[in-house]
Amino acid sequence: MPEIEIKDRNNKKAGKINLPEEIFGLKASSAVMHDSVINFLANQRQGTHATKTKGLVSGGGKKPWKQKHTGRARAGSSRSPLWRSGGTTFGPQPRDYSYNIPRKVKHLALKNALSAKLADGEITLIDDLSINKPSTKDMAAIIKTLGFEGQSLLIVIPENNNNIKLSARNIAGVHVACASDLNAYTVIAHSRLLITKGAVAGIKGAETA
Repeated sequence: MPEIEIKDRNNKKAGKINLPEEIFGLKASSAVMHDSVINFLANQRQGTHATKTKGLVSGGGKKPWKQKHTGRARAGSSRSPLWRSGGTTFGPQPRDYSYNIPRKVKHLALKNALSAKLADGEITLIDDLSINKPSTKDMAAIIKTLGFEGQSLLIVIPENNNNIKLSARNIAGVHVACASDLNAYTVIAHSRLLITKGAVAGIKGAETA
């Protein structure tokens, strides 16, 4: 089973722990992670883009000139896509980009992403990250002490904690996520992961849900 050191908020060793091999000990598959990331990004798209066709552009109801004997090309509307200020041909219209992939694939992608992060030494386990009240200053100090200052960091906590979230939200590049809300994209999108000891069980429970 993969073994990792536990750090305290002063960056001192606080013991070791064995991580679940079925989550952190896999050989990463880029194909599975790619499929999951593309699916996540597609599902985030609002799909509200729209352009006006010639039927939606105002004006153009009158035929510009008679059909024959003018020496000019036939025209039925001044809002034809061929004309300046005309409608758009085959322009984007509102649509739904979302699609589903099997839940097992999503879980496998998350486990692959976590395994890859651990193999690359980009996961740090901390014994506790509790904060009595929201304080950006205190959170920034902890991040600096642990050596994550200026890096893209994902903090993984066992359950929703407003004190931690509010303390981290104004620090550039730092995001907080509950263990149950993790997905392959959020893991891959950050260069480092700071996982609390209590969140490990949450990750294990989330991937089997």
